[in-house]
Amino acid sequence: MTGQALRNNIVIMKTVHVNIRQIGNSQGIVIPKPLLAQLGLDSKAGAEMTIEGDALVLRRPAGAVREGWAEAAKRVAEAGDDQLVMGEFGNAEDSELVW
Repeated sequence: MTGQALRNNIVIMKTVHVNIRQIGNSQGIVIPKPLLAQLGLDSKAGAEMTIEGDALVLRRPAGAVREGWAEAAKRVAEAGDDQLVMGEFGNAEDSELVW
């Protein structure tokens, strides 16, 4: 195995070259399955992506997206602290709108 080592039945990949592909208006890469398995990443949980120095870094998400937001919003509302910060405002043409 060139550039790979076997540890506890998991292939540890050192350096892997991947091609950057056109995906619609964006570009992307295909991440080899052994790398995803090694990091515990999957399509269900997704990944957190950051740039560190000159490296693009993928990590397991710290928590589910918006985890706990509903409960936090409920606590804020129960405390009466959910008033609009800017207050109510409208546009001059709002009175002409038909709903």
